[in-house]
Amino acid sequence: MNGKHITKLGFEKKAVGLALAAATLREKAGLERDEILAELRQVQANPAGYTGGVYEALAAELSAQRAELDLKASAALRPAPLPYGVWGADLIEPGARSQMDVAMRLPVTRAGALMPDAHVGYGLPIGGVLATENAVIPYGVGVDIGCSMMLSALPVPVGQLGVEEARALLLRHTRFGAGVGFEGRDREDHPVLHESVWGEQPLLRHLHDKAVAQVGTSGSGNHFVEFGTLRLAEADLGLEAGEYLAVLSHSGSRGFGAQVANHFTTLAQRLHPTIDPAAKKLAWLPLDGEDGQAYWQAMNLAGRYALANHDLIHARLARALGVRELTRVSNSHNLVWKQQVGSQELIVHRKGATPAQAGQLGLIPGSMADPGFVVRGLGQPAALHSASHGAGRQLGRKAAASTLAKKEVQAYLKQRGVTLLGGGIDEAPQAYKRIEDVLARQGDLVAVIGQFTPWVVRMDTGSEDV
Repeated sequence: MNGKHITKLGFEKKAVGLALAAATLREKAGLERDEILAELRQVQANPAGYTGGVYEALAAELSAQRAELDLKASAALRPAPLPYGVWGADLIEPGARSQMDVAMRLPVTRAGALMPDAHVGYGLPIGGVLATENAVIPYGVGVDIGCSMMLSALPVPVGQLGVEEARALLLRHTRFGAGVGFEGRDREDHPVLHESVWGEQPLLRHLHDKAVAQVGTSGSGNHFVEFGTLRLAEADLGLEAGEYLAVLSHSGSRGFGAQVANHFTTLAQRLHPTIDPAAKKLAWLPLDGEDGQAYWQAMNLAGRYALANHDLIHARLARALGVRELTRVSNSHNLVWKQQVGSQELIVHRKGATPAQAGQLGLIPGSMADPGFVVRGLGQPAALHSASHGAGRQLGRKAAASTLAKKEVQAYLKQRGVTLLGGGIDEAPQAYKRIEDVLARQGDLVAVIGQFTPWVVRMDTGSEDV
């Protein structure tokens, strides 16, 4: 027996040497070449059947090689993306389309859609909607798990609350920025902090104190709390037609959600070490696996925690004004849902996309100086019952900071009668698409039922404040 006989059987790499060593031992035991070759074929066909004896090492190597091939096959991208619907193609940058194309090549992907506010993100583009089979993609949700909107209308006549009082209320009762929280007696409690889920994973137990410290606050970037005017052309939301003082907030799950996202993304990438580099940030976890179930649990907790932050923000402001809310609308736009798509239950990721089932209420904001809209979903199947989550960026943060002039942004705010607290050049209105253009591209996804016009806005401080 020699190496040529072994390689003709199809053995490769380390298995050639192991097969030759085993064959030599069988020759010494008195077997003929043809008998040894027949045994090697049997080991090759069923390595799991040889857990002991002279062929044990060879069988183990063959099993490892087979597992590696299976892993590569399971992570292999389709040669071409599945077809998907695009709304507002003329508003969407090529980079976002390229990212969506990669997502639609994943072996677990079954359907998708791209919203008119879409722009480049990590892995799945912001504005991307992706339906997978038995798989969750941490970066298909994003780092700010549960990022969401909330609007509350208040029983205060429009014009009764002055700008200076509104400024004072926002400065006293809202907090923004990484690691920031209310201190001492100002810190509030919420039922979500006492859920038993916190004790069911080491990661959640570790992050509980962070969640407690930051509850009721907002992050940086495009998170905001605004006083403005809600206009209803017709009676809706349990209100008569007319104008109402309202609060609109955009916030997420703070540092808690970010650490959950990064932890499970690392696990997903370890599970698929051979995935195409273009899809590395789209690594997934099988939903029926232990890690997939753990992510699902942590993700949904982060979504509830994000809405709890809104609850406390709105409650504090209403309490400071001595009133109770007339109505409230909210929605999450960075989350995963189990959803019936055709005849199959799929896992629908919305990364910067508003759920828009038929009749479902949602909020689509503009920029710091542009209106936001209360909408009702029309249940468009081709869009996986989704709509945009905002106007969407047309300039990246660095591009906005380097190309926009402060006086230009200040003039825009003044023209629209907006008082801004905090907020950087990177969040300037000119860095965003026109919300009216975005809405015009999705008339078959949502119907507008109300308009919110901001007039006092608070955000985190930017690299260069406006």
